[in-house]
Amino acid sequence: MPSMVEMRHISKYFSSSKVLAADDVHFEVRPGEVHALVGENGAGKTTLMNMLYGLIPADSGEMYINDQLVKISHPDDAIRLGIGMVHQHFKLVPSFTIAENIMLGIEPNRFGFIDSTEEAKTVRKLAENFGLPVDPNKRIQDISVGMQQRVEILKSLLRDAKLLILDEPTAVLTPQEVQELYTVIRRLVADGQRSVIIITHKLLEVKDIADRLTVMRLGRVVGTEDVKDVTVRQIASMMVGREVILKVPKTLAHPGETVLEVDSLLVADNQGLSAVTGTSFEVRANEILGIAGVSGNGQTELVEAIAGMRPIDAGQVRLSGKDISEKSVNHRREAGMAHIPEDRLTVGLNLQTNLDENIVVTNYLHEPYSRRGFLQLGNIRKLTSQLIEKFNIRSARVGEEIHTLSGGNLQKIVLGRELEGNPKLIIANQPTRGVDVGSIEFVHKTLVAARDAGAAILLISVDLDEILALSDRIAVMYEGRIMGILDISEANEEDIGILMAGGSLQHEEAGQLS
Repeated sequence: MPSMVEMRHISKYFSSSKVLAADDVHFEVRPGEVHALVGENGAGKTTLMNMLYGLIPADSGEMYINDQLVKISHPDDAIRLGIGMVHQHFKLVPSFTIAENIMLGIEPNRFGFIDSTEEAKTVRKLAENFGLPVDPNKRIQDISVGMQQRVEILKSLLRDAKLLILDEPTAVLTPQEVQELYTVIRRLVADGQRSVIIITHKLLEVKDIADRLTVMRLGRVVGTEDVKDVTVRQIASMMVGREVILKVPKTLAHPGETVLEVDSLLVADNQGLSAVTGTSFEVRANEILGIAGVSGNGQTELVEAIAGMRPIDAGQVRLSGKDISEKSVNHRREAGMAHIPEDRLTVGLNLQTNLDENIVVTNYLHEPYSRRGFLQLGNIRKLTSQLIEKFNIRSARVGEEIHTLSGGNLQKIVLGRELEGNPKLIIANQPTRGVDVGSIEFVHKTLVAARDAGAAILLISVDLDEILALSDRIAVMYEGRIMGILDISEANEEDIGILMAGGSLQHEEAGQLS
């Protein structure tokens, strides 16, 4: 078949990090197909697409559109050639309307003034033509994440994009919104005039929506396959270069005593607005309670309140029966709480210092790591060496700085530090965000092993597959409230999706409501 887009012998070297992000890559997309681009963190996927979209220059190689050699040195070149890109973090102006965002830079005007009526009319017609209904007059700040993504797609379509690049398009969508997106994608490619590239790490997503896939590893293409001809397990092996356990084996939970109690919690966000509204739940030993929900529904504020990083306006947090609502972070750690934060780069680690200091930062005041006010460097290095081996922190060296390590290895540093000493309670907030399939396997195995060893684990994740794979019970959060708590034996994606969108279940399976 002819190619819509072909990239030949593309290479890119980042001298600042000494990384060969693209190494003689050949990548091709056919008309009318959905093409998935997959690989581990640092494999070069996003770098390759950023070159195709003109965000960064290639060091060498050629690009062809419809068999014609082209030069793409700026996004304007890509747009002119019919390439659109929807980034993982949307490029929208929250205070503008949908119409204003879609028409930004190409607004219709009358006598030198923007014609808002014509603007809304153009957007409404565009939306109808592509079966993507929107209200042109609604402001971005007032619409759902799924609708914001629809706005980004319409922006590209208005500029006559024939190739649409979607970077992690389902990362923040509810299951229902994911299905709506699939419908949109299938509609866009149905006539054979448009193609879609999806950058993703969700392998089930590849099987659901893609026609072909290209796998990258360490900057090189290791294979391009028809999706129907490969299994999810085979795709994962191509990505990592070894056999990967996609779903960690987990025995039935036998919960013990209550470790964490959250009672009628009220917490405000940074603007002083209510973020957590009367939330109550408990987590027991030998149990993983997963909190599901679309990002931005109070999960961050809830975790920070439990961990002692944010004040509580009302309610109580109890650890092993003792009220810790007013206690410091250090007191909570001493009482047996560990915290894997959602932002490992700014909260979990100090990238300006070395591995040893990051490992010992939570217990450097205690023996054997300090004595009479002096750090015991030999014992600290011994601990670091033990955790490097135990958690397989590749490329890490005792005493070396950590800023060059991959996302997966940085997460392993946080994981090893927080699990050292067998804590009673582990708060794991987005524990696999931004890490590759091999590291996900390791993190999941580690959390299940901690549960089996007696820890109570509060898991917060926007990845519903992760919630379903690890949790023994699932609490669904929407606008600061727990909409329902389901036992894993009765939980399914449809019911969870309804609760994630603020709905209620017709049946009474939700064991607790708050």
